[in-house]
Amino acid sequence: MRVGLVCAHAGPPHERRGHFAGTHQHVARVAAELTGRGHDVRVYERLDDPAAPPVSEIGGYRVERVPVGPPRATGTGELVPYVPELGRWLTERWAGEWTPEVVHGHFWIGGLAAASAVRDTVIPVVQTFHSLGVEQLRHLGEAYRGPGQRIPLERALTRAVDMAVAQCTDEVDELTRMGLQRASVVVVPAGVDTELFAPEGEAATRDRRPRILAAGGLEPGHGQEDLIRALRLVGDVELVIAGGPPAEHLNNHAEARRLREVAESSGVADQIKLVGSVPHDQMSAWYRSADVVACTPRYASAGRVPLEAMACGVPVVGYSMGGIVDTVVDEVTGRLVPPGDVRGLGVTLRRLLAADAERFAYGHAAVDRVRCSYTWDRTAGALERLYERVVLRRLPAPS
Repeated sequence: MRVGLVCAHAGPPHERRGHFAGTHQHVARVAAELTGRGHDVRVYERLDDPAAPPVSEIGGYRVERVPVGPPRATGTGELVPYVPELGRWLTERWAGEWTPEVVHGHFWIGGLAAASAVRDTVIPVVQTFHSLGVEQLRHLGEAYRGPGQRIPLERALTRAVDMAVAQCTDEVDELTRMGLQRASVVVVPAGVDTELFAPEGEAATRDRRPRILAAGGLEPGHGQEDLIRALRLVGDVELVIAGGPPAEHLNNHAEARRLREVAESSGVADQIKLVGSVPHDQMSAWYRSADVVACTPRYASAGRVPLEAMACGVPVVGYSMGGIVDTVVDEVTGRLVPPGDVRGLGVTLRRLLAADAERFAYGHAAVDRVRCSYTWDRTAGALERLYERVVLRRLPAPS
């Protein structure tokens, strides 16, 4: 099958792709897995560097960089006026010798460009939003920084796609509230690289204190302040926060300064360690160094961090929301706490850190759960079946 994956945003340079997690890492892995299954896959992203090649062959699939928009890195809001031009470029490209049988848009900008490109054809469109503006706005409030056009354009996009791929059950509910029929939404969670993320391997250095690890972004809404405040109930432990800018730039980072102020006012400043950005291909060592991985964001459409931690055999304590509640089985692979319950978070962490046998059992169950249900092979297989279904639905009926 010929599959076009449209991301629209520019991706990281090929030689640094393994250092990044997020939408592009997800798209790259999906492309590689589908290629391995015998499909002809092409990925489309925006060209933001004039020195970058317009076409690359990566892992058996083809990456084409669309020369639309300013030749530099841009924010999402700046790309909105270029969506029609992106769509026209794709339409012309697909009118030649290679035409996709199915198009899969990623993030809302990629989905808008993909839907625009095939609107006068019978080519079906599958869409993965990765996150939804309306849900982020609800959970983050004033901390939400998305462009104003995002929410109405995402609603419009739901009316232009054949099928939406949700990454968790909460996202299914949100998409149906936005107007999609339930039969047009399917849950396909992201996979985990179980060779990179595994219990065996090196671990980051640590001191004698129990270690709690929080990984992800370093900006309002990621919930690290809840963890810091909860430490007063946990005891003498170390909280490592991985994410944000490189370590040498943390002193000038507003959120890093705010978290240190929260730690100071809570009397736990000597228990906090901010390590800055960690390349994705080095995160497994940090997971293995932790006794518990904590996931306490205000909003989580996908459960990437808990799944990677579980794949390394580390129990997870997280808020019961979004992708976290789908991936972490309470009292089997970790513990779930109501969102925002700082006292419950602290008590749960203290009890779990004091229960060696319980953590050991959770860790073993976590590895089994990931390897049985969350491999990239399973993700690719689910997408393959979905593509076949939407293509058959769009084929003209026999006379």
